[in-house]
Amino acid sequence: MTPSTLAHEEWGSGEPVVLLHGFPFHRGQWRALGSELGRHVRVIAPDLRGFGGSAFTDMVAGRAWTMEQHADDVAALLDALAIRGPVTLFGFSMGGYVALAFLRRHGARVGALGLINTRAIADSQEAAAGRAALAAKALAEGPGPVIEAMLPRLLAPQTLAKRPEVAAAVRALMEVAPREGIAASLRGMALRADSNELLPRVGVPTLVVVGEHDAISSPTEMAGIAQAIPGARFTQLPAAGHMTTHEAPAELARASLDFLRSL
Repeated sequence: MTPSTLAHEEWGSGEPVVLLHGFPFHRGQWRALGSELGRHVRVIAPDLRGFGGSAFTDMVAGRAWTMEQHADDVAALLDALAIRGPVTLFGFSMGGYVALAFLRRHGARVGALGLINTRAIADSQEAAAGRAALAAKALAEGPGPVIEAMLPRLLAPQTLAKRPEVAAAVRALMEVAPREGIAASLRGMALRADSNELLPRVGVPTLVVVGEHDAISSPTEMAGIAQAIPGARFTQLPAAGHMTTHEAPAELARASLDFLRSL
């Protein structure tokens, strides 16, 4: 596999909107939003390297796939699709880290930005050590330890208690993640740069979305991201946790469409 052959899915036609999935998911995370936005724009949802149809098995033990490598993969995919002009780039969680790395490295190719349930801060030493330990467990045992560690924090308490179908859908996205891709992206996330210095220099229209009960990228933290980006639009989705793509798909689609229509 080469970066330009990242597996991807498309909906619709028109101005390009690129959706970058979170960890440890794949492009299937975006099916609800992609099909809705595809009624108005051209939506491109790649599988980031190591996940979904972009997984490959020649992993070198201990490798880290950095956010910059993921960003360059996305740029190469746009080249392969002959998309030269600016795109609207949405990133969810780890996809947000990739989007910010893309903005640093390929800023002229970004016309608008969506940061969904993500963070600007780098990992602390403790958080990086936790990722390293989880990467080792994933390599040894597969996605199970990652699912058990993450699932309770991905969903709002009321989702876990009353919407088992949502929890099952999120679990299913994670169960197919290859252990090599999990480990390499965990290590890469631990190495990511702090993006707080970048935020005041974001010179494109930006949407910031968070769930009311997000336990990973809190509403307070994401409101701070929106405040730091000149002119950013901030939307908090009620009753949702981190997985706004699944807990509040209609509300996320409405916020996204309102933003795209404002461009």
